[in-house]
Amino acid sequence: MVRVNHWRPPKWLRMWMLAATRSGDGGLWYALGLAVAIYGGPQRFHALLAAILAVAAGIALFLELKRLFKRKRPCALEPHCWAELLPPDQFSFPSGHTITAFAVAVSLGGFYPELVPGLLFCAISIAASRVVLGMHFLSDVLAGAALGATLGGLATALVL
Repeated sequence: MVRVNHWRPPKWLRMWMLAATRSGDGGLWYALGLAVAIYGGPQRFHALLAAILAVAAGIALFLELKRLFKRKRPCALEPHCWAELLPPDQFSFPSGHTITAFAVAVSLGGFYPELVPGLLFCAISIAASRVVLGMHFLSDVLAGAALGATLGGLATALVL
């Protein structure tokens, strides 16, 4: 993590990582939800319900796990050389951005398989950004991806 925090990637990668993290703050999910509500066809309400259930369960889970583990963030242990983002909270494990990203990707992907590549690209970009920006350790985002994907799959199965 020290190497990542001291690495200065090319400008295009820095911009991509900052945009990915900011999109994972919620704007991307609201826009995607609106697009599904308008253009999602007859299954749109089921798809939105699955995504909302997965995200709500993910938020509850990551808040509880962060309270339980109280793992410090990498940026709290070692200053980052170029990113000046403030973390949304003080604890690192697991990554809430990653849980949400994979919960949305898997739940909506269950209804719209043709969107899976784009959804996974967004989810992976958000997860990678959290590591590159010094917000999370790799284990935080791997756990977040597994939890989010599981919740997305369960919510989809529940709604179908």
